[in-house]
Amino acid sequence: MAELDIDPARLDAYRALLAEEIEASVRLEAGVLSLNAVAVKGSLTQIRILEIYADQAAYEAHLRSPHFLKYKTGTADMIRSLRLVETEPVILCGKSADSSAGSCF
Repeated sequence: MAELDIDPARLDAYRALLAEEIEASVRLEAGVLSLNAVAVKGSLTQIRILEIYADQAAYEAHLRSPHFLKYKTGTADMIRSLRLVETEPVILCGKSADSSAGSCF
């Protein structure tokens, strides 16, 4: 999980680059299982990104992907602070918007 504080003056530009990066990662990388970004309620510049990868190798490959590197360099001056929190999955479930069937892993 990533906890970010974004420069308020650059928030719209940051969100555009983040959306582009997340969409490309999920579409192009088989090892990216899920990327979800939310803002802390009442504090829109406080972004939290929950990242779920198939394994450590998938995470490391993601860090080298062209779309992630574009995001990283493009947002470097927009991010006021970044904290990475390593987590262990307990239970993860989801379903697509067009399906009532879900899956857990």
